[in-house]
Amino acid sequence: MGVAAGVALIVAFARCENSRGARRRKLAATVATFSKMTVEDSRKLLPGSLYPSWVVFSTQQKLKWLNEELNKIWPFVNEAASELIKASVEPVLEQYRPVVFAALTFSKLTLGTVAPQFTGISIIESNEEGIVMELEMNWDANPSIILDVKTRLGVGLPIQVIGGDISAIPGISAALEETIKNAIEDSITWPVRKVIPIVPGDYSDLELKPVGTLEVKLVQARDLTNKDLIGKSDPFATLYIRPLPDKTKRSKTINNDLNPIWNEHFEFIVEDADTQSVTVKIYDDDGIQESDLIGCAQVSLKDLQPGKVKDVWLKLVKDLEIQRDRKDRGQVHLELVYYPYNMKDETPNPFKQHFSMTSLERTMTSNGNGSASKDYGRLSSRKRKEVILRGVLQVTVISGEDLPAMDMNGKSDPYVVVSLKKTKTKHKTRVVNESLNPVWNQTFDFVVEDGLHDMLMLEVYDHDTFSRDYMGRCILTLTKVLIEEEYTDSFPLQGAKTGKLKLHLKWSPQSIMRDSGEAA
Repeated sequence: MGVAAGVALIVAFARCENSRGARRRKLAATVATFSKMTVEDSRKLLPGSLYPSWVVFSTQQKLKWLNEELNKIWPFVNEAASELIKASVEPVLEQYRPVVFAALTFSKLTLGTVAPQFTGISIIESNEEGIVMELEMNWDANPSIILDVKTRLGVGLPIQVIGGDISAIPGISAALEETIKNAIEDSITWPVRKVIPIVPGDYSDLELKPVGTLEVKLVQARDLTNKDLIGKSDPFATLYIRPLPDKTKRSKTINNDLNPIWNEHFEFIVEDADTQSVTVKIYDDDGIQESDLIGCAQVSLKDLQPGKVKDVWLKLVKDLEIQRDRKDRGQVHLELVYYPYNMKDETPNPFKQHFSMTSLERTMTSNGNGSASKDYGRLSSRKRKEVILRGVLQVTVISGEDLPAMDMNGKSDPYVVVSLKKTKTKHKTRVVNESLNPVWNQTFDFVVEDGLHDMLMLEVYDHDTFSRDYMGRCILTLTKVLIEEEYTDSFPLQGAKTGKLKLHLKWSPQSIMRDSGEAA
């Protein structure tokens, strides 16, 4: 029995060793075959769940050889690229240079001695037509860029762009940062197309060209944030479609007023009505010091109906890109009219006139079919003419709605004082006793000497026996009535929480012109 058991154990051990050796040889063959496979074949053969957690399939390949070659040629690349960047960027900075600077140039510009390092390459797509690869790159550069800023006073200010503290120079930092920001943003976003000729030919019809004119009237602002510790802000506005210095308009400064009235007119050339916007920024004028931004607003040109006046109150914000600002910075009042060059014949076309007038003035002096009257057609194009839109403005104060209560009984005794800003003529409606929704239906006529630049003012008061209480006012330009000749509308009271005035305006024109000298 003992011998039989021993033989059985020997036979079992021999078979176990043979089986174990066979499994090892099979595993070795499998491992050898698997090691010869590509990463992609391995991932296709077995699902990821079968691999241990420490097995990571990298989608990138190392590029040590490429980095070594780049390090060798980098000194030459740095020199050529630095000169190319300098030659390309300096004209852009000059184009966006603010008037406070005489020149913006680079006294030194180098990308540094450290070359970029490629950390990996991935094959995104591979087919018969080609291979799409994705490169990853790190660049811990040590550039040296010195911007030479020359002021109007003839003083040169070398500024270390990398590692320098621009804010240490008062009055320069904001202007310089705004210049660089505008240059980068406008260069990236404009033009919205780039025509690259493939074969020789004339492709000028594909380039973006001016498509129309935008008339903007900066009317007023209200409830502006006070930026001064003593007194009130001295607001002025800048307006632009593209932030180029020669295309940016600036209003006059209204001193010590948080509710300024400008009533100024500006004209802009539109290059792409579908993508462009007009931007208005309100500043506090601090004299020789840096002006403080009160707020800004923007209107998209695609929201404008050609030939129609758009009257808007815009809420001012700190930054047009970040709309998280909840602070009340005030509002600005604009009137906008867009005139495309391809307006139909039945629409008044202001661009058929040749003497020096704004588009709005040319529209005002044209007849219903868009052609200028005979009197204007006979004028010499060598003369500069200043058009005065003279006529009679008929104002009907129809009614008031939801006016504020000024008396103890919760009522008011309202009446309206109607006047033009440029004349001393005033008219007053009758007093309607104990009413917050008075009906007047009274009509007044005003002789207007300069319709384009005058304003209609309506002030609402509560009548008392020995005094009067101010309730609010409406301030209107004559732009809409000059174009439409007659309209009815309701206008909210400024300076009051509630209340509206319903008005009917009618314009009877009598245009005259005065000679302002020879054209330059």
